Amino acid sequence: MVDAERLFAAHREGLFRYLCRIVGRAEAAQDLTQEVFVRVVRTAVPTEDPAGSRAWLFRIARNLALNHLRDARRRPEPAVLLDRAQPAVQELGVALTEALNALSEADRDVFLLRETAGLSYAEIGVACELSVDAVRARLHRARVELRTTLGDAIGRHRRRPVSLHHGERT
Repeated sequence: MVDAERLFAAHREGLFRYLCRIVGRAEAAQDLTQEVFVRVVRTAVPTEDPAGSRAWLFRIARNLALNHLRDARRRPEPAVLLDRAQPAVQELGVALTEALNALSEADRDVFLLRETAGLSYAEIGVACELSVDAVRARLHRARVELRTTLGDAIGRHRRRPVSLHHGERT
């Protein structure tokens, strides 16, 4: 049997990054990361191979995140105000979040599992219950959509006047 503590140590950071990007809040991602390992302790960990265990962890994380998002839609939270000290960075962050949210749920999951958690195509397939070819197609589609959407946002950002003095625009 695979040791849950070893799994936690090996995958906690990747799970947290993935969950943080999915749910959008570090506090919620931390809670969900802990919930993944509460469930791992209660269940027999698959022992076929280490990659299978990692994919299994991310499947649990994905299901918890989807449940969290479903619950959050039922009780919306107030909008967060932007900090005026770093508007450009925040605008790009908001654009990224909006672009990710515009993707289909499955495309977004595949993209985030690959880019934030570093899972292989095979591991993503296990976590999302997709074939490797379907993972490859969804990942390609997500990247094309994000490139198009974010290209527009970055283009708008680059066309802004350059700041000459702290806090001033020309």
